[in-house]
Amino acid sequence: MKKIEAIVRHHKLEAIKEALVAQGFQGMTITEVRGFGRQRGHTETYRGAEYTVDFVPKIKIEVVTTDAGVAKVIETIVSVAKTGQVGDGKLFVHELADVVRIRTGETGEAAI
Repeated sequence: MKKIEAIVRHHKLEAIKEALVAQGFQGMTITEVRGFGRQRGHTETYRGAEYTVDFVPKIKIEVVTTDAGVAKVIETIVSVAKTGQVGDGKLFVHELADVVRIRTGETGEAAI
């Protein structure tokens, strides 16, 4: 089993959610995050004063899937989130030792 974390632009969230659901992936967790990569933030002007925004707001999407589903989740997120510009985001894939569904006590892939 794997957990895929995708850090993406805010406006891509709904399209990614719809695409993953259409592919048969049933659950995900969303967190609002802030950070920077190569773009190092940007400058904005507010009431005539210029200031630097060091941490850019993004969305972190977490999806847990079987090993067989990893490639499809990655392909789906990348195809929807990609704009070709700096700041499109990143994907991280983590190995999961176990998953437990609290309500039923199911473990492993049955708990996904």
